[in-house]
Amino acid sequence: MLNVYAAIATLTSFVEGRLNRDEKGATAVEYGLLVALIAAVIIATVVTLGDQIQEAFQTVVDELPAATT
Repeated sequence: MLNVYAAIATLTSFVEGRLNRDEKGATAVEYGLLVALIAAVIIATVVTLGDQIQEAFQTVVDELPAATT
């Protein structure tokens, strides 16, 4: 969890620094990198917690037929 916080803090610092400059040509590239970083964090989280998420959804699916009768 500390690594995620550190990544977010670093990302926030990077974005603030880049927004304070007047470099318009590289903005699209920077936003593309930002989106790629966010996607990587989401993918890493899903891979790490994937089994737990699947178990939680499977529990809900298993309980649905009992709840409807």
